[in-house]
Amino acid sequence: MSSQAEWGNNAQQMQQFFTEHWTKALHSFQQLGGTGAAPVAGVSAVQMDPVKLQALQKRYLEDASKLWGSGLMRAPSLPKDRRFAGESWSKNPWAAFTAATYLLNSQALSGMAEAVQADHKTRERIRFAVEQWVAAMAPSNFLALNPEAQQKAIDTKGESLSKGMQNMLEDMRKGYISMTDESVFEVGKNVATTEGAVVYENEIFQLIEYKPLTAKVHERPFLIVPPCINKFYILDLQPENSLVRYAVSQGHRTFVVSWRNSDASCAQQTWDDYIEHAVIEAITSVKDIADTPQINAMGFCVGGTMLATAMAVLAARGQKPVASATLLTTMIDFADTGILDVFIDEAFVASREMQIGKGGLLKGQELATTFSFLRPNELVWNYVVGNYLKGETPPAFDLLYWNSDSTNLPGPWYAWYLRNTYLENSLIEPGKLTVCGEAVDMGKVDTPMYIYGSREDHIVPINAAYASVQHLPGDKRFVMGASGHIAGVINPPAKNKRCYWTRSDNALPETIEQWQEGAQELPGSWWTDWADWLKGHGGALVAAPKRYGKGSKFKAIEDAPGRYVKQKA
Repeated sequence: MSSQAEWGNNAQQMQQFFTEHWTKALHSFQQLGGTGAAPVAGVSAVQMDPVKLQALQKRYLEDASKLWGSGLMRAPSLPKDRRFAGESWSKNPWAAFTAATYLLNSQALSGMAEAVQADHKTRERIRFAVEQWVAAMAPSNFLALNPEAQQKAIDTKGESLSKGMQNMLEDMRKGYISMTDESVFEVGKNVATTEGAVVYENEIFQLIEYKPLTAKVHERPFLIVPPCINKFYILDLQPENSLVRYAVSQGHRTFVVSWRNSDASCAQQTWDDYIEHAVIEAITSVKDIADTPQINAMGFCVGGTMLATAMAVLAARGQKPVASATLLTTMIDFADTGILDVFIDEAFVASREMQIGKGGLLKGQELATTFSFLRPNELVWNYVVGNYLKGETPPAFDLLYWNSDSTNLPGPWYAWYLRNTYLENSLIEPGKLTVCGEAVDMGKVDTPMYIYGSREDHIVPINAAYASVQHLPGDKRFVMGASGHIAGVINPPAKNKRCYWTRSDNALPETIEQWQEGAQELPGSWWTDWADWLKGHGGALVAAPKRYGKGSKFKAIEDAPGRYVKQKA
């Protein structure tokens, strides 16, 4: 980061400094694994609010004067920041001064991004680009400036540097930064271990049925549609935090869609294919296996978007095979897509359509890298420092193993999804879209719904999750959980962690803020609230089946978790 002298003594110099650095930030983000298009295009200069700029300049010069006045004879105190929390930083005056200067400059750059005079989207794009630049330029990321890495190299007689180089070469071979010790985990051995069998498969998905854990089960079976941008076992990591196992233990005959990890043979598959030949096919298969006219279903993230779309298609056909649906961190209204909005505009979507919209694959690692850079310090630079500068092996963590197990997507599916949801927000406009030959109208999906959103979700903002209540006409229950997109969902009752919010009057006002005004905070997991709700839609209890599937069409093909989930991108 630049020194105090670079800032000058007037607003014009500060503005020029900021313009130069945010332009560098855009270029750096592209090089560091962006989605193939710059987050900001066609902007070579920015204008800032002169009042905010003057206040920022005054505060910066005061803080910089204090820092430089202290000199290098004693280490300045550092704000709380895990990157500089070690004793090697606080006890080394030069290292502490470098870190303090970086933090001061990064705070000023972030403040200047907030002072930009532009529309909301442009300001968010500039803020995001600056965040990437600031995160990348931390002195902790460089061996020459990181006293902890230097000390470790001395203590290990250079072994940490040798190991770090080996780690870097191995990650270059894999094509991504390791976040966990992947050698500890194996799908089907110590993750995705709930007992079951694959009872149906086609070129898009496998259908897994799980072995009952109770003598009796509800007559309506339960189908989970996970997101196809990840593998389903986020819902079945370990027995103690498995939502799949929890559903089975509650007496539900449980099925899960396991998506195929797309290869060249899948390059022409479309959104319609996934709705007709996957979601609707899975609903029909579960219904036939259980020999029941209706089932209960759950969709997670984009799996929820596809489930809602499939239900709208079925409603247009005069069919209602889903008795109740649960939507977890799901968007059908894409008016507010949170931080992901920085990537979406007509130029970006048209570019993706041209590249892979008519055929091809979106590589799983491309998408995974983009999601990692949404939280650059935690999911990128933290591992660069640990793996490469310090030569450490990251600890074993099932969630991060899953996060690294990326999936490819068919280009036509992805291009349709980008344009019709994120860019044009067409799912909520009755009749605008035709899917599987039917006009999509969410107003016809009058199925009872349990809608869950996570309060700190950066993928599906809480207000976007809540917006579904305004478009789905059936009986609805909305629940908000603490934490984010994954940790908020995977919150088993046994751990008694976090909290959730409900409304005793079950009122659904227009906005999430209005809903929160009447909400009650409850300790622990929302799973128990959901289980009570789903029990009311499960129907009578019947004897648990003794075997998987039904007849010759739906027979056990292989043990869960099946082949598809083990395919690597």
